[in-house]
Amino acid sequence: METRQQGFLDSQPLREADEDLASEVSLNNSNMTEEEREEILQELTKLEEEISTLKQVLLSKEKQHAELKQKLGITPLSEFRNNFSRGWQDMQSSTAYKKTSETLSTAGQKTSAAFSNFGSAITRKFGDMRNSSSFRSFEEKVENTVSTIKTKVGGTGTGGSFEEVLSSAANASSQETPTNNLTDISEKPC
Repeated sequence: METRQQGFLDSQPLREADEDLASEVSLNNSNMTEEEREEILQELTKLEEEISTLKQVLLSKEKQHAELKQKLGITPLSEFRNNFSRGWQDMQSSTAYKKTSETLSTAGQKTSAAFSNFGSAITRKFGDMRNSSSFRSFEEKVENTVSTIKTKVGGTGTGGSFEEVLSSAANASSQETPTNNLTDISEKPC
């Protein structure tokens, strides 16, 4: 015998085996008279007919429901969107969502403040470092090196930016580099 787990609105009618099983279980009671047994059988038959009728009515109502929705232009996708939207609104109005949102907002503000403080601290540290004696000593050494390079290149030794000094040093070194004299004289333009 197979076991089935189906609801009251099963789309298949009862089979003879199901009916026989129901009869055996409920009618094998020895305390029951033949008249009571007939009465119960009639009631069972009546209930089965009512169930069948209700199934047909339900199918008819479901069909009518689908037709009305189609006439209104309600598609399964629009229904899904509406249900999703409604569910989202319900979730946003829940206390758990509000508490979580507030907590995350507070955490975001604190994180933003921490990064702001961190940036300020780094800026302050760079300022302190620039004003330190070791950095000033390094800066003086770089300025002296730049002045020395400018003097050796042929500049006056004062003025000009670091980029200008590097550019002039590169030009001077390229002019002092000997050219390759192994090329054929016929290849040189006249």
